[in-house]
Amino acid sequence: MRSLLWRLYFRGGSHPTFWNTLRSYGPTQGRFDHHLPPPRVQDRSILYAAEEGAICFVEVFQDTRLIDRTARDPWLAGFVLRWPLRLLDLTGVWPTRAGASMAINTGPRYRAQRWSRAIYEAYPEADGVYYASSMYHNRPCAALYERGAAALSRMPEFHRPLRDPALLPVIRRVAKDIGYGLV
Repeated sequence: MRSLLWRLYFRGGSHPTFWNTLRSYGPTQGRFDHHLPPPRVQDRSILYAAEEGAICFVEVFQDTRLIDRTARDPWLAGFVLRWPLRLLDLTGVWPTRAGASMAINTGPRYRAQRWSRAIYEAYPEADGVYYASSMYHNRPCAALYERGAAALSRMPEFHRPLRDPALLPVIRRVAKDIGYGLV
């Protein structure tokens, strides 16, 4: 995985976070949440990231298909990894060998979550999974388990709120490309 990753997160709302904070509550609707049911705060935590910033917009705003630059105070962060992560590659033949298929990237999320829990148990050396975005050209994404948290840099390379006027031209291009509305 490339060393520069992107993340879109919310500083406000009912569950505020920060660019390098892994989510310990779950499982939620995240595709590769490896948390154990029932939903609750637990030692297992996860952070979703992508190799391209545009992927973050598609993934984060997919339910409404509306990029809201102010609600819940969204921020975009680009960060480097301090060292390479060990991610199980779900974009190749591994899913087929393991008895799944490429549908792990696109099918029902509860099924992908079960796979993620099984991967977490069976591969204790894995820092997470490398997968294809089902929403944006099958582009590379990563779901980082808490095992990989120490590899996150201390400071992001890029870190701006979506309401920053300097980001507006870029966000407009992304919204047009993906067919999402923009507020």
